[in-house]
This record gives sequence, C-alpha cells and structure tokens, in this order.
Amino acid sequence: MSSTAGKPAPFVLHASTLARAHTYLALAAFLGALLIGCALHYKKIVKNGVAGYPEEWFPSVSATIGDWYPERNIFQILIAINSGPRFALVALQYYLQRTPTSSIPGFLFLVGILRTLSCGGWVYITSSDDHDVHDVLMISYIVLNVPWMFGSIACTPPSHVASRRRRRWTSYAFFAAIVPMLYFFIQHKVHRIPGAYTHYSFFEWALILLDVAYDSSAELDFRAADLKITVGSLVGGTSQADKIVAPTAEDTSAVDTTSVPPLSAVNEKETLVTATQSKEAAASGSPASAQQPTSIYARARPTIAFASDVYLSYIFWSVFTALVPTLFYFSVWELGVAGQELTLLSILSPILLGIPPFWEWAKSREGRAILHGLTLVGLAAYVVPSPLGRLFLVSFASAAAMVGVSADWVGGAGEDVGYQAIVAGLGFLVSSLSKHANHTNNPVWPFVDGRSGGYNKTGIALALLAILEFASRPAPASAPAAKLSKAAKASPAATQPHWLPAAAALGSLIFSLHSFLSEASTLIAWSWTGYPIKGPVPNMHGSLTHLAQAVGLGLAAYTAHSGSDALARSLWLALGSGSAYVMYAYKDWLGYAGGLGFALFLMSVIPTVWGAAAEAGRGRPGRTMGVACLVVCVFDVVSTLTVAYAFVPGGMWFRERTDLVLIAQVALIGLALNWRSRPSPSSSTASASPTSASRLPNGAHYKTQYTLALLSALSLLATVWRVSWPAVVPVPHREAARIVRAGIWTVHFGIDNEGRDSQRRMRDLIKDMELDVVGLLETDLHRIPFGNRDLTRVVAEELGYYVDIGPGPNEHTWGAVLLSKFPILNTTHHLLPSPDGELAPAIEAWLDMFGTEVKVVVSHNGQEETPLDRELQSKELARIMSESYPGPVIFLGYVVTKPHAPRPAPYDIMVNDGKVHDIDADDYDRWCEYIFYRGLYRTSYARVSRSTITDTEMQIGQFVVPKPGEVIVDDSKEARYMRAWKEELPVDHWFPMEYYPEIGGKRGHFYHVFNTPLYYKIPEAARE
Repeated sequence: MSSTAGKPAPFVLHASTLARAHTYLALAAFLGALLIGCALHYKKIVKNGVAGYPEEWFPSVSATIGDWYPERNIFQILIAINSGPRFALVALQYYLQRTPTSSIPGFLFLVGILRTLSCGGWVYITSSDDHDVHDVLMISYIVLNVPWMFGSIACTPPSHVASRRRRRWTSYAFFAAIVPMLYFFIQHKVHRIPGAYTHYSFFEWALILLDVAYDSSAELDFRAADLKITVGSLVGGTSQADKIVAPTAEDTSAVDTTSVPPLSAVNEKETLVTATQSKEAAASGSPASAQQPTSIYARARPTIAFASDVYLSYIFWSVFTALVPTLFYFSVWELGVAGQELTLLSILSPILLGIPPFWEWAKSREGRAILHGLTLVGLAAYVVPSPLGRLFLVSFASAAAMVGVSADWVGGAGEDVGYQAIVAGLGFLVSSLSKHANHTNNPVWPFVDGRSGGYNKTGIALALLAILEFASRPAPASAPAAKLSKAAKASPAATQPHWLPAAAALGSLIFSLHSFLSEASTLIAWSWTGYPIKGPVPNMHGSLTHLAQAVGLGLAAYTAHSGSDALARSLWLALGSGSAYVMYAYKDWLGYAGGLGFALFLMSVIPTVWGAAAEAGRGRPGRTMGVACLVVCVFDVVSTLTVAYAFVPGGMWFRERTDLVLIAQVALIGLALNWRSRPSPSSSTASASPTSASRLPNGAHYKTQYTLALLSALSLLATVWRVSWPAVVPVPHREAARIVRAGIWTVHFGIDNEGRDSQRRMRDLIKDMELDVVGLLETDLHRIPFGNRDLTRVVAEELGYYVDIGPGPNEHTWGAVLLSKFPILNTTHHLLPSPDGELAPAIEAWLDMFGTEVKVVVSHNGQEETPLDRELQSKELARIMSESYPGPVIFLGYVVTKPHAPRPAPYDIMVNDGKVHDIDADDYDRWCEYIFYRGLYRTSYARVSRSTITDTEMQIGQFVVPKPGEVIVDDSKEARYMRAWKEELPVDHWFPMEYYPEIGGKRGHFYHVFNTPLYYKIPEAARE
C-alpha cells in the first residue's frame, strides 16, 4: 500500500490565477470608484482649486478615490483585499527570477515590496488627509516603478514572448505619459489655466491602467512556467506541508526542481565580477558553485561597485567644473587679466603620465585610490574663507583629478575602455542633475556652502565611502588585458591611429559637454526670447535636456554593447552638425529642439571619442591626455573672449565669434569618428576602430540603462518639486494702495566678496525690501567662467516672481534680468549700439500694474572708456522710452554718468530725449545706477548699501500707479518735490525700520548716503 493512502489530495492553485485576481481586483477598485463617483458626486469630484464644471469635466484619481463616501470606502476595501495577491505576485516573481549568480532578482523583490507599501500609502493617505505625505508616497511609487519595470523586463526570458512584449509596450507608454501629465500639471498648478486639470487627469488615469496592465503580464510568465502553489502533502513524497510554494506537474510523483529554470539563466546577464569568478573557478578546477558569492553584500557588490564608480565620476566633474568659476572671481574684480588665470593650466597635469614610473603608479589600484583621495581636497576647500586659498586647493585637486581620470580613460584595455566612457557620461549627467535639483548650484562645489545651498559634508562622506569601496574591491582578472596586449603586439604599428586627432577630439568633447550640458537650462537660455513665452522655460523644461542626454548615452551604451559603429559614422556627425546649426540660428522651441538634438549627439559619441583616445593613447598617455586638456584650456579662453573681448589685449579678434567656436568644436569631435568605408570583420582596420576599443560588457550595459531611467525620472520629479511644491504665486505687496517698489542692482555675477554664491543673500534683501519689480544686472551666468548657473532661480521660486532672463549667452552680453510681481505682458530684448566696447543688453517690458500698462526698461550701458558707445546707447534708450510718451515708464539701469552731465554724456540725453524724470535730481552722489520715471507718483527713494554681496548698492524707487484711464494732473517740479517725513505718509509707504544705520542695519545692509529713505508728499490725486 502506498504511504499516501487515505491522505487528502493537496490543494493546488495555479499562480496565474492569483495574478489574474490581482488584475481584476485592481481594475474593479479604480473603475468602480470612478463610476460610483461620477454617478453620485460628479460636479464635486471634477472641481479643483482653479475651476469647476464645465471647464473641468473629468475627475482626477485622487479626487475619485479619496474625497467622498461611499466610493472612497468601496475602493479601499477592494484594495485591501487585493494586497494579498499583490504581495504574492512579488514573491512568486522573485521565485522565478532568483539565481545564485545575480543580485538583480533580490533587488527587484525589495523594490516590489517598497512599491507595494508606497502604493498603499498614497491610496489610504489621500490628498485630503495630508497633501504632502500623499504626494511624497505617489512620487516614491513612480520612482520605484523605474527599476521595477525595466528590471522585470531584463529578467524576462526571451522565450516568454507575450509577457516580454506586454511589459515593454506598457512600460514605454507609462513613462511616455508622464511627460504630458507633468505639462498639464504645471499648466494647472503654476499658470492656473481652467481645464488643464482635466487633461492632466486623463494621463493620470492612463498611468493607473498602464500600471495594472504591466503587472498583469506576470500571469503570462506564471502560465508559461506552469507555476503552481501547493498546500498539503504531495502524492508519492514525504510531507511537504511546510513548502508553501512549489512547482508541480500533472501525473508527477515527485517535485521536479528543474521544471522552472531561473530567468537570468536565459538572459545571460552575469556581472563582471561573477564572470571573473567563474573563469577562475574553471581554471582552478573547483566547482563553479563553490566560487559563487554567498552573502547578500557579496552578491550586491558589482552593483555597489558600479554606483561607486559613477559617484566618483560625479566628484571628478564637480571639481573640474568648479575650477574656472573659482579663478574667474579674480578676473571679475580686476576687470581684466589678474594673473590667477594661470591656475587653469593645472588641468594639464596628465602630461606627467609621460613619465613611465608615474604612469604605472597612477593606473595601479593604490595610485587611483590616492588620487581619488587627493581630489577630495577640492571639495574640502569650502571650509577655507579666503578665495585665494580655495583657488589653490581646487587647482591642486583638479590636477590630481585629471591625472586620475586620464589613467582610467586611456589606461584600460578592452571592455574597460567602454565601461570608463559610460561611467564618465553617467557621472556628468549626475552632476547636471544635482544642479537642476539645487537651484543650478552643484551642492558640493567649494564656493557653495551650507549658507548658499551646499551639501558639502554629505558629498565628502559619500565620496569617502566610494573610495573605501574602490580600494577594497576584488582585483579583476588579468586574462582579458593580457589577451588584448598580445593582440596589440601582433598587429602592425600602422593600425594604431595617430594620437593628435584623437586627443583634439577628446578635448573638444569635454569642453562641449561642459559648455552646453553641465546645466540643464543653458540650452533654454540660448533659445529664450521673452514674453509672451513661445519656447521652453528654464525651471520647467530643463528636464527635457536631461532626457535628451539620457537617450544619447543610452544609445551609446547600446551600440558599445552590441559592437555597432553606427554612432561613429559621418552621417551621425552630419545629424549632430545640423542640430548645432539649428540651435545657433533659431530661437524658441525650434532652436531648443536643435539644442536637444545636439545634446543627444554629444552624449552619444562619448564611447566613440573615449575609445579613439584610448586606442591612440596606448604607449603615449602623457601626450594624448596633455593635448586633450590643452584643447580644453584653449576653448575655455576663446569662448570667454567672445564676450569679454573688451578687457583683454587682442580680445577683439574673438568678439561675438561663437559661430567659429562652435564650428571648431564639431569639427574636432569629427576627427575621432570613422571616416573610412565600412570595414569587413576580417580587416585589420576593424581592430583599430574606436568602437572596437570601447565595447561594453553585459552587466555594465544593463546597469547603465537602469541608471539612465532612474536619473531621467529623478529629473522630472525635481522639476515637479521645484515648480509646484511649494508654489508662491506672484502678487504685488501693496495692491490696495496701488504702490510699486522698483529696485536696480548690479549683482556681480552672483559671486559675493568672499567668492561664494550670493543668490540666497540677494533673496533676503529683496524679500525684506518687498520689491515688486527688480532689475538685476551682470546676470548671464550660463557660461563656463560663472559655473553655468541661473541667477534667478532661488529668488523667483522662493519669493514668487515672473522672470525674463534677458538676452541669452549667445548674444554676448553680461546679462540683464527682470523680476516682476506683476504679469509681464510683452518683452523685447535689445542689443544697444556698441561699436567699440562690450555689448550692452536692455529689456523693454510692458507690465500690467493694477490694470494700467506700464513700460519698464532694464539696461546695462557701456563703460567710461567707450564714450561713443555710451552716447549711442543713451540715444537708443531715450528712443525706447519716448516711444510710449506720455504713458508711464520706469527705467532701471546702469548708466555711468554724473547727474546733470551735459551731452554727449548719457544723463541729459536720456532725461530730456527720453522725456522722463530723475528719481531725485538733487542726489549728486551717483555714477553707475539710475532710476528714471514718468506718468507715476513717486513717493519714496532709498539707497541701500551692498554689504559684501557685490560691489554696487541697491537703489529703490517707490511709486503710486494712477488708476486705469487716469494720468498725472500736475507734473511740475514743485509738485514732484514736496518732501516729507515718513510720519506724514501712511505706513504702507514706509521702508523697513531695521535698516536705519542708527539701529545697526541688518546683515551688513543699511540706508546710506542720506542714512534714511527720502519721502515725498502724496498728491491728492494719488490718495483717491
């Protein structure tokens, strides 16, 4: 008799049934809530903070599931029932995917658990309960979907065609839907457009349905694997009651443990470390299983090593991009060559690699660890108060960093070259993303500290951990390198390309990346034309730049992995060149589209150019990398001279020649591409191609794609965070009294007297002065010398201003910015006549001030050394102001003239020809900044000291705007100069008391010259 006689048959449940139940329950919960909500509370759930029915006519997910009884309760009950199948689905997928050779399934299991918990969080904590917690959990769910979706696709075996296809199209559609969803969310939240939330809701519901459809693909996997859940005793075997999950087959008397092969065995995605261990095991004759890692940390070590390499690459780019802004501080204060510019030559340190012993040390594990540690000196320089001391430390760190990355880039062999190229690209993208998320400041820059948005200590701590991981990393196998070395020796010397073109291409690409892509909004600044907005907005659309970069680097990783040379051909260069031309020649969306194409091109050729440099640099690393860095230095200097030509001898040769610089960049990059006809696989030229020198191993390829997806998602989430949470709506400070406070300030490129970023210090003074309109000068920071920053980001986001960033970096000015609490109706950017000196920018704007259209002009005129420029510029500004006579005007500018100076000095031209009044003609102690006005009632005028923020004071004019249709009745000098004490005016007109010098001022600022604001009596017409 069988031992199983009389025993009850085991309960067998097909795993695919659980997956199907999960799908049906999820759809029933969401669609049921939608139907019940529309039936019972339709107009209530479509209403939002901007509009209601009929402008808004389709409800959002949050409003549907979280606001009203009974739909909320029915939804939550169904989701609670569905939690069991959902956790089971995650566990069963891990069971299918697990393997001793990869840590990815375990990682996906953890992500799946966190994803499920975050889903439960935003489902049960609705926006009505706690808006912030709901949003955090929702964002976390979307972020966790990146590794979950793409990781599951990677772990799906090719034989599971149906599930693989469904996962692909649903994941692609899911992330594609996020872009328009964010767009309509911004239209609703920021621009407050009625009806935008309905369009947002469509895409929000699409994400829900696509997410459910993606998870439903598990049913196809379970069915293909014939996975079943058995509870009870198995026929013909010992008691198996403790085995909750086991694969069974019909008419089988024993458990077949090989019936469900691990999915990773089909994918063949072993990491470099695992493959090395397998080879070592085979060589020693020991079983492969004995060499497999046993601990969770050991299995996760390849992923940790990859993350460490990317972070150390980020540290390199952070130090590298900090050097020029740190040294240019001295050039700005000198208004010419100061001498500290020679520290730029510190990046020529790779020429030392021409010394054989130093080269051998630099590429050794010990040498690289020490060089990584020396690079941290640049980050630690933030504690040094002296700008000169910081410069010396950053220069030293830059020298060490360049030696280190040169050893990585040209010292590798075979697949290591492609790996180092991709890691360099990922580190660069992380650097750009860190700026995008931190108001365009890299949080570990040495001239940014805790007071200005820095996270220096955190950055250094993470870098130390990454260096420790690098130093303790298991040594890689040497067989591949030896094999390549023998092949290289066997091939004729003629197959090795010449080192000079490859070096020039590498230097040009490094400069191009730094110049255009180190900050996501630089390309937007190139295309900006003002109001009405017809193109991208810096703080809203910068993520598109990151997406283009990610796509480019993703293509590069794919081709490097597959061995294709499609991105190394002349046709690809032609596409990149065409994109560069569109970026240069056009504005708004078309120009930005060209910029996105150029960004994609630059990122996509990184492995090709790196591979060419590595191939050409074999045996001569010093000269190859030294010349590459020299090309970077030359481009840094020449690109700066296109705008700073007036301050350097011989600079006029490069005046406004950005076109030639751009042509040279693209042409030099083209030197690394493959201009020969496509070689046959057996030809000798194939082995010397850049593509063959930059192959990417399997493990690194998949990690790269996952990392790019994660960084893209983080960029989009950073954009949503910055533009909507919290959102400060621009509103005038004294609307009831119709008061306008307008200030002018020359801010010295956002670097204070201590050589640190000054955005937050500027914000504090602007906030305390309660300015409604601000003109900022010397603001075009989208250049390498200024760190590719956006000076308006902190003030505009935290205080709530409309922004016109003025002429872009391709207009070759020092920049002018308009910040306004009033809606900006229209702006025109002017380049004032400048035949001799620097180009002078001006912004002509129409603002809606309490229903009255007021023209505001912000300008930065030329210097005293160019009198013809100043005369011509003054005439043009006078024309702009007089065009709207007798309409109201406010002029905020840098004029460089003495009050009442006769022609050809600017004062008389602008006041008389422009038909405007001086803010106070009796103030003779002025030279640079001036405020003029017309058609407004001036009630106060203040001059506030600069503290140590810049080299120029802030001037403020306070005005009362006439009601729509009314004009100034008495514009005589007597009526305008009825001086008063502040006590004679309503409190609304008073300036802050803390800034009086007898009180001590505030943060180093105080009213100076007069030691008080000047006040003027308000005419009766302005009191009505």
